[in-house]
Amino acid sequence: MGDQGRVLDAVIGSVARHEEEETLPVAAVARRLGVAPATLRTWDRRYGIGPRAHTTGRHRRYTHDDIARLELMQQALLRGATPAEAASYALRVTTPPEPPEDVGPRAGGASLLREFSTRSAIVLGLSRAAMAMDTVAIQQLIADSVDALGVVAVWDDVLRPVLAALASRWEQTGECVEVEHLVRECTLAAMIGATPTVTAPRNPRPVLLCCAPDEQHSLPLHVLRAALAREGISTQMLGAALPASALAAAVRRTGPAAVAVWAQLPEYAHAELFAEVPRTRQRVRLFACGPGWFTTDLPARVNRLEDLTGAVRRIESLVGAG
Repeated sequence: MGDQGRVLDAVIGSVARHEEEETLPVAAVARRLGVAPATLRTWDRRYGIGPRAHTTGRHRRYTHDDIARLELMQQALLRGATPAEAASYALRVTTPPEPPEDVGPRAGGASLLREFSTRSAIVLGLSRAAMAMDTVAIQQLIADSVDALGVVAVWDDVLRPVLAALASRWEQTGECVEVEHLVRECTLAAMIGATPTVTAPRNPRPVLLCCAPDEQHSLPLHVLRAALAREGISTQMLGAALPASALAAAVRRTGPAAVAVWAQLPEYAHAELFAEVPRTRQRVRLFACGPGWFTTDLPARVNRLEDLTGAVRRIESLVGAG
């Protein structure tokens, strides 16, 4: 148990440092929240919801209180508040009371903070199960978390921190490759299991989901598929590293309502891909999903979706009316 315990402590410590670090730079906070760094800078500049300690000429460094306010703002946005309303709410709440029904999170701010604490406990539990290579425990933890929090929240707040800690451990020491692979496979199985069969879809034509050519990071795409299915949106999963010619052929065969292309890494995010999507008699909406597209100049007809929560809402709003 000596070596295993040492590695477990290192992995859990990596996750814990992610939660306990005094301040974080804008890029790290953006990854944590699933938004672009430019979005955080815009929120700070327009609405004053940024790091309280930030001064002119110095880099932004976010404390836990700063991040908590941003998370409250995100929850308010999900309730349909405008950015200005959401920022005003988040800045107004210090020890959060129950928010007004027309603005703010589904539950009160205090409940939201308790939920964050619960998620941290789930992360540590999953880390321990992973290091023990306990497949049953890993799958049960993920399944229970999905039932409690939803697929996107579990991916963002539970699975990504654990996978990031394992990947960091592998890069530093060469250890835990097998553990990371196991967690990924369990995650894939859990997301497939959390994807209901949509027998009466809200969209008469499906949404095609694929990764950009050469992009192998397809797990977020399975999370997106599960979340859309739970909203009654039918999809067709084409998976990782789909060649542009194959995507064009799929569009001709299926006449989809939309095409969502995931890129995790910027080297695979080529805007030319969308030019190869054929025009059809009925409009096909195009979505560039994932952090790989953050710095890519996209054609006007392509919707940029910066995070999974926004992707679900945007795709549902545009194709779910059918």
